[in-house]
Amino acid sequence: MTGPAPHAEAAVAERVAARALDLADAPRAGRPPYEIDWAGPVGLPLSEERAVQAACGIMHVHGRAGGRPAPLAVDYASAVAGVLAAQGALAVLIARSRGLALDAVRTSVAQAALLSVTQYLAAATADDGPPEPFPPGDCSWTTSDGVLFEFETLDPHRWQAFWRLLGAPPADVSRGWLPFQQRFATATCPLPLGLHEAVARVPFRTVRHAAGQVGVSVLTVREDPFPPMGIRPWTRTPFPERAAGRPLPARERPLDGLRVVESTRRVQGPLAGHVLRLLGAQVMRVEPPGGDPMRGIPPMAGTCSARFSALNADKTVAEIDITTDAGRREVHDLVARADVFLHNWAPGKAAQLRLDADDLRRTRPGLVYAWASGWGDALGPRPPVGTDYLVQARSGLAAALRPAEEMPVPSLMTLTDVLGGLVSAQGVLAALLTRVRTGHGGRVDSSLLSAAAVIPRRRRRVEWTPLDHPLRTADGYLALGPGARARPELVARLTGPGASADLATTLLRFRLRPTGYWSPLLHEAGLTATPVCTDLRDLPRAPAFHRVLASAEHVFPRTPWEFT
Repeated sequence: MTGPAPHAEAAVAERVAARALDLADAPRAGRPPYEIDWAGPVGLPLSEERAVQAACGIMHVHGRAGGRPAPLAVDYASAVAGVLAAQGALAVLIARSRGLALDAVRTSVAQAALLSVTQYLAAATADDGPPEPFPPGDCSWTTSDGVLFEFETLDPHRWQAFWRLLGAPPADVSRGWLPFQQRFATATCPLPLGLHEAVARVPFRTVRHAAGQVGVSVLTVREDPFPPMGIRPWTRTPFPERAAGRPLPARERPLDGLRVVESTRRVQGPLAGHVLRLLGAQVMRVEPPGGDPMRGIPPMAGTCSARFSALNADKTVAEIDITTDAGRREVHDLVARADVFLHNWAPGKAAQLRLDADDLRRTRPGLVYAWASGWGDALGPRPPVGTDYLVQARSGLAAALRPAEEMPVPSLMTLTDVLGGLVSAQGVLAALLTRVRTGHGGRVDSSLLSAAAVIPRRRRRVEWTPLDHPLRTADGYLALGPGARARPELVARLTGPGASADLATTLLRFRLRPTGYWSPLLHEAGLTATPVCTDLRDLPRAPAFHRVLASAEHVFPRTPWEFT
């Protein structure tokens, strides 16, 4: 680990990376083949998790639902950086085994943070009319007997039937579907008040009964922030047969010449394929006839959805109806020339389609077969719908994200979707390393739930002071470092002569002057203070981000690794 990061926070990324390499059985004699900077090539004085969250847009996206920037109470960017470091180290070992002379890889917590907001950055910078509005609103629910729960459905008919049974106003039910459906894309969910009132009138047993009748998934929110024990980020099951022939040598990037076939949708699966493509693999997407419906969802970047493009650009596409015998034969033909098959289908669908690991490995000995699921096998054969929001609620992450004085509500930022895609790609890389060395392929299983367990947590929720939240200034927000919490009287004195240590007065005085006035004063006093990004369109305009962001029809983060 390099850079001026505090030891405790730097250790988060280091532990995540080391644990991933241990799971992959990757040799790490002496110095590991990776380095993690704090800011990396970003030309900003970022020295801790909260500063990165502020500068790189995480506070802005997470805070949309509440109407103002808000920090995550976990070291999310550090955890993502640890996964990226492990991916890079595995890629170095694969490259060496394929004859490419690479010594080490370098990544940074700032680049990890930018990668985590990829789809939001693409949507904000797409040239498709005026910017999207983001009115505040969340979709947490509390019943008349005080039970906090979350629910999920991907079917508008089930949505309507559920609310009909709860007696919600039909007009509110109709108006609520679109923001509910788009809440992961926008990170906010302004629902009509009538829906919340309908839930507040009934006990949880009524909600659960209605959900069971119409097929909606309902889960209570786990208030213990500590993750369930014994969940591995991914598991790898070796196949006994060996691939024919020797692996082709790599040319420039670690996965050059390797082929990936993916049948994925939304964020988790496409992001896994995106990572493998960035490392050099040729990625072929299998989409239904007519293409993935997500391609047409605004805002558009040229002829394609900006959010879809952010995770699927530069992949080739084969439109195949996999529900037919002819379509399945086409998939087998593609896999016969591939090294990896990746999907995030619902549980049981692969077996139903006869495209499970045992089916495809007969076509391609040595294949790496990867399933990125919602729950894995943690909740049995008939789990709830495996989406980001429900996983946050069930895993305890929702409670860990927020201070003790706030309700344990999941974030509408796609935290486990992003980390789930990265963890899936990490497992694939570990399996590819084994395949290159031994010729044996294998099955890699990961899930959103297993990804949530990667994020380090405290056993108890922490209480925050007003200085732990971004401070409102005359023209924006400032995020103070952890030292401010211990020295509120110093912060108060900086606001003017005769200022008391009364925090309410201090906060009001910060609003009188712009961010640019306060930052130098705080730094001179030995306190870190980072301006908070409140508009993702500002990131590519800042000189500090020129080296790590690129632009085509929308802005996107460059490859988050530097190989040497």
